[in-house]
Formats: sequence, structure tokens, C-alpha cells
Amino acid sequence: MRIVRTVAELRALLDDERRAGRTVGLVPTMGYFHEGHASLMRRARDACDVVVVSLFVNPTQFDDPADLVAYPRDEARDASVAAVAGVAYLFAPEPAEIYPPGFATSVTVARVTEPMEGAQRGPGHFRGVATVVAKLFNIVQPHAAFFGQKDAQQALVVRRMARDLDFRLRVEVCPTVREPDGLAMSSRNVRLDADARRRAVALARGLEAARSRVLDGATNAVDVVATGRDAMRALDVEPEYFEVVSADTLEPVDPLAGELLVAVAARVGGVRLIDNVLVDAGAR
Repeated sequence: MRIVRTVAELRALLDDERRAGRTVGLVPTMGYFHEGHASLMRRARDACDVVVVSLFVNPTQFDDPADLVAYPRDEARDASVAAVAGVAYLFAPEPAEIYPPGFATSVTVARVTEPMEGAQRGPGHFRGVATVVAKLFNIVQPHAAFFGQKDAQQALVVRRMARDLDFRLRVEVCPTVREPDGLAMSSRNVRLDADARRRAVALARGLEAARSRVLDGATNAVDVVATGRDAMRALDVEPEYFEVVSADTLEPVDPLAGELLVAVAARVGGVRLIDNVLVDAGAR
């Protein structure tokens, strides 16, 4: 595996790969890899000839400067994980390589960015996500890009952007990888102390309670949300939001029908976590 620092070097390497007829897969990340990241890399390796993983803690998507500073980083460890997963190129640029002096362009995706994470973190969050992902798509020009379902709203934003701007690639969203007790794997989990780690499973418990309520026949979102919130409060966790919305548009659904996204965010021990599940209301 080769670690690449500059856009020019990566483009030259990938031009050679494409001239040789090889397909390219991209896994965008902010590093501090766990099994969820590794599963995306393996999926990309199965689907494409050459895998590029970007390792870049994107400053423009953080609404809280302290959160940016505290975000865990360990490039040497990440490089080892990526190499084992069969990654060909680890793209680990400095911020100035992605945002050079005078950088003044951003990408804004309307509507699907507004609820949930957009409401909590402000319009700059998804503007930062869309901008950096658009840059990565242009730099790498992959045949396919791979994202995790845990960041469901982010994946929907990226899909909408790729469609609207005619990026010539396939966006693939892969299942959330969980710990044995149900906690969604996240780079932020390392910041949980023992008590917070015990209570953090409240997000998965709330989602499962809400999912079960939908599959049991509930058609009112208010009732489903109340069930999920109650399950979380049993572990002394209060969500920032708990939503049951259309999986395609993130808009409210009344009565509940079709494919739904049940999504939650909460701070546990000072660490902000998100999670979600998809539920097919037609399966009840």
C-alpha cells in the first residue's frame, strides 16, 4: 500500500491504473479506523480492482471547534488496517492541500440536509461534507464510492449531490457494523468512559424499540418516537432528536408507510453519537 499526500501524485497514479483498464473504488473516511471502515474497504476491494481510501479529518464539517480538536487520530494504525484490507492507496493530505489559500467554493444540497443533523449542527455541516466529497470525487474519479449506513443522512446527501451534478460513479451504501451489544461502531466510541460506554447502547435499544413498534402495526410517528425515547431514558440517555421519516426524502410520513428511516442522535458522557435503522412498514 502507498501513502499519498498530494492531489497531483494521486491523480498521476490513478491515471496509470485506469489506462491499464483497472476499476477504481473510493472509501472516504476521517480516519481512526474500526471494523466498520474495514468492512467498507473489503467491499470496495471485492467490487473494484484498485481501492483508494481517503484519510482526512475535514475541518469544514465541524460545527464545534472543540470536537474537531478532540477527534481521534492515528495515521500509523490506520495505515496498517488499510493495508490488511487490501487498499492500494491511502490518500492522507494536509488541510492546505484540500483547501488551498483563497479557497472560496462550496457545494450546497437543499432539503435533505435540513432536518436532523442539519438542524442540530447547522447548514455548514453538510455544506462541508458535500464540498469535500465532491472534491474527492473529482480528484479520484472512482467508478464506485462506498459509504456506511450509520451516516444515513450523509449517504443520502452524497447520493443526491452525485445525481444532481452528474458524477459518473455508483454510490454504494453498506450496512452498519455493530458491537456485540448493538452499539454502532464509530471512531468517537474510543472517547466514551466506562459508564458512558455502558449507557451508549441506549441508542440501539431505542431504535430497536421503535422498529418493533412499527412492525407491530403502529402507524402514528408520535407513538413510535415516544416508545424509542422511553427505551433510551431507561438507560439515562436523552436524545437530541429521535425521528421516524421517509428513507428517501427524510420528510415526515403520516400514517407510517413504505420504507422508513428511524434516526437518533444523543450525547453520552459528553460524546455525540448517531445511529439509525431502516424499517419497511409494508412488512408488518
